[in-house]
This record gives sequence, C-alpha cells and structure tokens, in this order.
Amino acid sequence: QVQLVESGGGSVETGGSLTLSCVASGPIYNYYYMGWFRQAPGKEREGVATSSKYDMKRYADSVKGRFTISRDNANTLYLQMNSLKPEDTAMYYCAADERVLLDPLSATDYKYWGQGTQVTVSS
Repeated sequence: QVQLVESGGGSVETGGSLTLSCVASGPIYNYYYMGWFRQAPGKEREGVATSSKYDMKRYADSVKGRFTISRDNANTLYLQMNSLKPEDTAMYYCAADERVLLDPLSATDYKYWGQGTQVTVSS
C-alpha cells in the first residue's frame, strides 16, 4: 500500500521560509509524477508544483520564483518555499502517480495522496 507522509509545515511571518518534505513508502522512481498541492478553506485544491521522474518541473504562476520542488534519490520529495505570503496559507498535500498525466498540475488525476501539512503565513 502506497503511503505518503508530509512534514515541515508551520506558522511563519510574511517573507519567511519553510521546507516541506514528503516521504513515500517506496522508491519515488516508481512514480512518474509527484507534486505538491494546496487547499485553503473554502477553496478548491490547486496544484503548486510538480516533478516528473525525468526532472521536468512545473509551477503554478503564483509561486514561480519563490518555491522550488525537488526529489532526492531515494524516497523523499521536497518543497522549498521562500518569500511566503499570507495567500500561501493552506493545507499542503503531497501526491504521486505512476502514470503519465495529461495535466500534472491538476489535482483530479493523482492516485495517491498524503494527509497534508498546514502552512500558515501571518501578515
């Protein structure tokens, strides 16, 4: 059974930084796409950043230049978040899928999800 466990969330002030981690239960090379998504109260879940097994990365326009997604060579996905803004406040989720997805930034297609880690940015 696939498990994804996120950590690293917390509360920071505007302009601060956080690094999220997602540990997968197996080797991450099994997954063609892995990504970070977020959901704020009353809003739909949205794609933040994705990474393919061939290191192709995609970012939401709202985080380009501030967030960086990366994988290690074992089983962990990271999201480095800099220059955080109050609008980044949300529950952040890790997702993975072994298939080639048509739109990797879309939350609707991913098969495996973590439980989420909360990020709160105060002004």
